[in-house]
Amino acid sequence: MPLVTTGELVTSAAAARSAVAAFNVITLEHIEAVIAGAESVDSPVVLQVSENAVKFRYGRLLPLARAAVTAAERAGVPVALHLDHIQSDDLLRQAPGAGFSSVMYDAARLPYADNLAATKAAVDWAHAQGLWIEAELGRLGGKNGEPPLDAHAPGARTDPAEAHAFVIDSGVDALAVAIGSSHAMTTRTATLDHDLLKRLSATLDVPLVLHGSSGVPDDELTSAVAGGIAKVNVGTALNIAMTGAIRDFLAAHPEAVDSRKYLSVGREAMVRAVAGIIGVLRAP
Repeated sequence: MPLVTTGELVTSAAAARSAVAAFNVITLEHIEAVIAGAESVDSPVVLQVSENAVKFRYGRLLPLARAAVTAAERAGVPVALHLDHIQSDDLLRQAPGAGFSSVMYDAARLPYADNLAATKAAVDWAHAQGLWIEAELGRLGGKNGEPPLDAHAPGARTDPAEAHAFVIDSGVDALAVAIGSSHAMTTRTATLDHDLLKRLSATLDVPLVLHGSSGVPDDELTSAVAGGIAKVNVGTALNIAMTGAIRDFLAAHPEAVDSRKYLSVGREAMVRAVAGIIGVLRAP
């Protein structure tokens, strides 16, 4: 079916007090697994390509993007494409021509004034191209000489009043908030600040996004969705599933050299992971 936009999936989820799952993809196997997992539970899904994934692909966006577009157009469920954690303005400007409907522009490492200025400039450009744009806000710097913390650094928490001003002044369409999750967690031990999430949800008029969700237990994810999270980003969980399955296969078959044998095992492990995570987000 035709590509859909991230904005319409997230807006619809927010209105229904549910969340859309957004999975970071690195290889064609990731793309195929995310779509197959979403199809198995008849759910829309977002494919995300990060700036780091583009760097891994020799700095070229189009090969992976074209594969994602082609796979999405043949999917049996609605699929959107999102460019994730973009710091490069050059990469931002490649998004519309590569099939992406949305971008997460990441200037959270900058002092607040610089973050706001950079994000607003990105928003103005993106909106002129018809792109939906997400940003993030962790802990502001400047207090006692402390630097800013991005939204998923240990101890970072998004202040509702600061977030409200940032959303109004920047014009972003969604905000990733710091409530206790961290990127690249390999254990599901994160504890979210649900009281803070409730205050953020009551204060902000844009959909809220949870990054670093691979480290968040199922019950915490369910509570986060109930508390107002409308987009849940997942990356490391797929890599854990794929790598674990491949490692087990090669340990059991040390003679194996055909990459299709172990990649298919890794891909199917990711399919199961995708279906499981979507099921958690749908739970009441």
